[in-house]
Amino acid sequence: MPPGKHFNQTKKAGPAANARRRVLAQWRGVDLEPAEKARAIRARDAGKVVASLLGDLKMDSRRAEIEIVKVWNSAIDPVIVAHAQPAGVNKGTLFVNVDSNTWLSEIVRYRRKEILDRLQHSFGKNVIQRISFRVG
Repeated sequence: MPPGKHFNQTKKAGPAANARRRVLAQWRGVDLEPAEKARAIRARDAGKVVASLLGDLKMDSRRAEIEIVKVWNSAIDPVIVAHAQPAGVNKGTLFVNVDSNTWLSEIVRYRRKEILDRLQHSFGKNVIQRISFRVG
């Protein structure tokens, strides 16, 4: 047996493991196997826990909204960026807040298609299907 390894640290097989458990239960005066199994059941894969937590916090959608703001600031005309900013995405519709009725009219009449095309080119047509502009 390698140095530092004891008999009870070697790999156990079926009947030997059961015998060891019974001997330890008698020696301790209590069988800890049910408690050990209960603890083991509660143990979960950290990757699954983190993925579930991120899903609960809706981090994917928040990350996507941050990406939209980054692309908006770099791909859209700086004059428009100075007067309109994305507020969020819901079911394929990008909501954009515009600072005045004048700019709202300008963007909706002359720039809406260009803006939609650029964003769809960056994110895909299924992510941003429509844009809704509003003063706010």
